[in-house]
Amino acid sequence: MTDGDEQPPGRTTDGDEPRPTADASADKASAAETSADKASAADTSTVHVSASADRAADASAANLSAAAAARADDTHAENAATSAGVDAAVDTIAPAPAPAPDAASLPHFAAGPAPYPVPLAQPDPARTVRQRRRWPLWTALGLALGLVAGAVPGVLLRESAPDAAGRSAAKHDPGTAAQRRLGERMLALLDRQAAALVGADRAGFLAIAEPAARPALSRRYAALRALRVTTWRSAADGVPAAVDGKPGEWRFAVTVGYCFVVPECAPSTVELGTRWRLAGEEPRLTAVDPASTDPAGVRPWQVNDLAVAVGKRVVVATTPAQRSRLPGLLAQAETAARAADRYAIGGRPPDRYLVYYAGKGEWQRWYGGGRPKWTAGYAVGVGGGRHDVVLNAQIVTPAGLDDLLRHELTHAASLPDRGYADRADWWLVEGLAEYAGADGQPVHRYDGLTEVRDLLRGGWSGRLDAVAPADDASDDRVGGAYGVGYLAVRHLVDRYGEQRMLDFYRAVVHQGRTPEQAADEVFGDPWSMLHDDCVAYVRAVVG
Repeated sequence: MTDGDEQPPGRTTDGDEPRPTADASADKASAAETSADKASAADTSTVHVSASADRAADASAANLSAAAAARADDTHAENAATSAGVDAAVDTIAPAPAPAPDAASLPHFAAGPAPYPVPLAQPDPARTVRQRRRWPLWTALGLALGLVAGAVPGVLLRESAPDAAGRSAAKHDPGTAAQRRLGERMLALLDRQAAALVGADRAGFLAIAEPAARPALSRRYAALRALRVTTWRSAADGVPAAVDGKPGEWRFAVTVGYCFVVPECAPSTVELGTRWRLAGEEPRLTAVDPASTDPAGVRPWQVNDLAVAVGKRVVVATTPAQRSRLPGLLAQAETAARAADRYAIGGRPPDRYLVYYAGKGEWQRWYGGGRPKWTAGYAVGVGGGRHDVVLNAQIVTPAGLDDLLRHELTHAASLPDRGYADRADWWLVEGLAEYAGADGQPVHRYDGLTEVRDLLRGGWSGRLDAVAPADDASDDRVGGAYGVGYLAVRHLVDRYGEQRMLDFYRAVVHQGRTPEQAADEVFGDPWSMLHDDCVAYVRAVVG
């Protein structure tokens, strides 16, 4: 699905296209990976790998020498990164042998509702496909119209303790006085752990946990440090619950507000299930599980080691096995971010775009998985006005990556925090992202015109509010729908200019006005006339 919080925008291939795969650009990406010594202090793009429990612990001599060796192996890549316009300082945290984790301490994968996927069609591998630039972004439509998969959880930070220090459980919490006191002690320990995480104190981060929990927590610590966590605040809207049949064991649901890179951001949020054991009167953390109730699903840093590269506008992350792709991906994402910033509603783009590059297993796991087969990428709302972007490494092609990044990052810049509520607006949400993805190219060069023509001949009603494809739609149907959205938005831009088109988008998608109301307010023309003009333009373009 797309990042649209409604129906997905994503790259889709038509029936004649082969399934795109990540290929030659990976080699280019690895060529850019090791320019560590060229980055200035201000503009550095740093690649961190959090690949095992102890890997990110300290800058020990072993880690430094391993990083130096990695840089030496990749010296040939330095010039490529520089030519790409990114000063990439590769700071690799070398893997260190990690103790075998206790199975009980590993994170559990939550099977929650899928966020907004960006669909990408997957044609039969036997077919040969030409490059396309459309990728359906199934933004968040998979959940429900109104509350999208990325909607902010109802409880972010407790009103009684906004500063994250020594908080007590919310006053309205149910439970006994003893449960409330226990919850307060647990939150105080989580506050200590948060301070250690932000302060790069690994030993302090692990100190509140039982030994069996530490391998999994060490991996999480390394991943969060690689993502440059700057804020981590736990809150609770309930009290601890005793585990049936296991005296002294407790479960405690918490919501964490977090920021990456930027110190004082509006926090994104994640729901976590913490497990504890009482050692006398002292709670000891035994596990931290993804919460099945979290609408956005499992975050990558909850279940995987991560390699991370940080740029001026974008953070990109993937698994250590694909770390060689990061420098090239970061360079392209930085360029796409500059384009996407233009479409930030209200003129305030995200403080950072966060892009995850998912392999086959990760694609099925991160943020709940379960996207339509035609999804090449998607954006999922995580709170704080932010949408994380996920790209499908199995489908993305080098030739289509730039367009896909512009498309997805535009969703991240333009979508409301809670997504959009009306499927009838799909054409506008995806049309804007497709317009940004096209990057000013002439209309006749848009790759989806053939599919648009087929859609017009194949029984489409001619209503923009009915053009959104179903999850099981054919590649051609998906491509045609995206093309119709693009052409309709393009017509509005040609007629009224980008700013007034964005004002119309804001009125409809952010403020919930009907197209009829928004057209009168923004354009001064009736929507019935403009709608018919947009459809006539679509028909005229494809002939």
